[in-house]
Amino acid sequence: MVKVNLGGCGSFVKDADYKVYVGKALEALEVLESGSGAGNDFLGWKHLPSETPGSLIAECESVRDSWKAKGVDLVVVIGIGGSYLGARCAIEALSHNFAKQLAGPKDAPEVVFAGNNLSEDYLAELMDLVAQRNAATVVISKSGTTTEPAVAFRIVKEYIEKTYTDASERIVAITDARKGALKTLATQEGYKTFVVPDNVGGRYSVLTPVGLLPIVLAGFDVRAMLAGAKEMEIACALRSEENPAVKYAAMRNLLYKELGKKVEILVSYNPKLQYLGEWWKQLYGESEGKDLKGIFPASVNFTTDLHSMGQFIQEGERIMFETVVNVEKSGRSVIIGSDPQNLDQLNYLAGRHVEHCNAMAQLGTKIAHIDGGVPQLEVSIENLSAYNLGGLFQFFEYACGISAYVLGINPFNQPGVEAYKKNMFALLEKPGYEEMTKAIKERL
Repeated sequence: MVKVNLGGCGSFVKDADYKVYVGKALEALEVLESGSGAGNDFLGWKHLPSETPGSLIAECESVRDSWKAKGVDLVVVIGIGGSYLGARCAIEALSHNFAKQLAGPKDAPEVVFAGNNLSEDYLAELMDLVAQRNAATVVISKSGTTTEPAVAFRIVKEYIEKTYTDASERIVAITDARKGALKTLATQEGYKTFVVPDNVGGRYSVLTPVGLLPIVLAGFDVRAMLAGAKEMEIACALRSEENPAVKYAAMRNLLYKELGKKVEILVSYNPKLQYLGEWWKQLYGESEGKDLKGIFPASVNFTTDLHSMGQFIQEGERIMFETVVNVEKSGRSVIIGSDPQNLDQLNYLAGRHVEHCNAMAQLGTKIAHIDGGVPQLEVSIENLSAYNLGGLFQFFEYACGISAYVLGINPFNQPGVEAYKKNMFALLEKPGYEEMTKAIKERL
């Protein structure tokens, strides 16, 4: 269960104001639950935890088993934005920090990501790796024409077709059910396909095949992930001021509207959660950043970033608040020993767990930042597991929908994303963009 603690905001807000925003959040929840708000044709994510059939997971496991039989030890997952961030978040969070460096046989293939940038160096170095391994690929795109993943897929596909006689069995497409370039190609070539549901947008898609298949291929338990998400599906739909998504949405909107806190920093004290921050930034940035409104989402990893961003957070312009993702229990045990010389002056910590030091750093930082004028929300899970990660995904998605409706924004579109694409196509001289190409070159 995801828990929300608002105690770090108590000295900044009035109870009466908070109750007003709880009321607004409950009204927004009603809009979300009734499907009466803007973007209501993209609400399929709400019930994925309870409605995902076991047969879909079995299909994912069938791909895993088929590729294992072929000796596949490298899977290239191709996608951008919501087509890769959720899967990468889950895999990074659940993996051993040094899985790549550890010797010995691997239980699952290494999963790497492509199609999320246009760096030639990155793609060239990816192909250096692919050439040394037994490879397969998962390509994720509704249309099949998004530039970044389409470029990467063309290159990876060409290599697989030249290298393996069973090339079509090493390519899985996650795409539209009926139309689009990738669907057409998959049908022509006989690729195994999974469907991106029409009523689920990319940044809400981690619990569709978009996220589930890569997570299964990496060796993790998506049944447990869906179970944790189901718990939060129920909790976040409650018409109650104790609903954790309502509490979070109410407080962040209060801080934004009444105190002028324009920046929200997602904080974690476990490096495995770095990509939770990346996934969360897309979710909230694309959902709320429109109509000249929205809280700017940023993320840091403490205690590391206390030695880089800590100074600004403590004493810079007072435009921010923090949301700390707190993992209550460590999964491993490391105890600090005693040293006869004590040159590092750490003997006072002898016998203590390293995580105790981490917890005291977290508490000390909370006090310092609150004293420095930075309100702090806390989102807690018991431990870092597939179950609790699924709960976090569902919690943040629900809270995002509620929060955006409080702001008066459609949480499920992203019209501004197209602006750079049009300019890029014109500069690349894509057919159909001749007039825009001429105009933009005159500007340059």
